[in-house]
Amino acid sequence: MLIRYKKSFEKIAMGLLSFMPKERELKKLQQTMHIYEENPGWQLYLWKKGDDFVGLLGVEVEEGFFTVHHVSVNPSHRGEGIGHAMVEKIQQIMQGREMRATKDTEPFLKKCPEKKAEL
Repeated sequence: MLIRYKKSFEKIAMGLLSFMPKERELKKLQQTMHIYEENPGWQLYLWKKGDDFVGLLGVEVEEGFFTVHHVSVNPSHRGEGIGHAMVEKIQQIMQGREMRATKDTEPFLKKCPEKKAEL
């Protein structure tokens, strides 16, 4: 289940975000979290499986399209299709907007079925 980020999820979100190679340092993590908290066009979502949050997806929404900036899954849950499920769900939430990728998210998004990501 994809759930919109709330401030009370900050530590969980930072933990999941830290699995991304460019987000490992605390200062960088804090800067990234600040972007999601302060800019209404930047939206962060968490994937809940049972009682645990095991995935994170961050997007920047603009008119007509959205860009996937962050996709992260807890290593102990990788290979379960969670990343693909998050991408599928965000496409439903964004209702027909074109999905775009960054250089960091493009390799993963190219693997997703029914994806329409452009760099």
